[in-house]
Amino acid sequence: MAQALAPFRPRLARIASLALAVVVVLATVLLVVLMPLSSLDVAGFVLFALAIVWFCWRQASVAAVPDEDGLTVRNLMVTTRLTWPQVVAVRFGDRPWVQLDLADGDTLAVMGIQRADGERALAEAQRLSTLVAARSGTERDD
Repeated sequence: MAQALAPFRPRLARIASLALAVVVVLATVLLVVLMPLSSLDVAGFVLFALAIVWFCWRQASVAAVPDEDGLTVRNLMVTTRLTWPQVVAVRFGDRPWVQLDLADGDTLAVMGIQRADGERALAEAQRLSTLVAARSGTERDD
């Protein structure tokens, strides 16, 4: 049961994001050390690098974390908490990540399961679908 409640996290996007963050930090250090720059230029390069690293960190940390009561979906900019009955269906739409159909008619992207991960993504989507089916029933399951 513990495996069923393991977090959903992408692999390829996480690796690429963290690698890009390292490259940006190294390139920034090289620019600052090797080029004759003013203090203002250095500050600009460092702030720009920090913004890129922050964005990469957010991308690397997307996840969907299930527990007994529901699902916490952390996407690039927004984190959403859902109870199991709020989730009607799990599907890969025309987007590169899983989408949840919600009871109120909305959809929610789950960037923690990304098509770029291939067969693993399909297996994770199936695992999430199984969790939803097992836990979203109510007393009157209509």
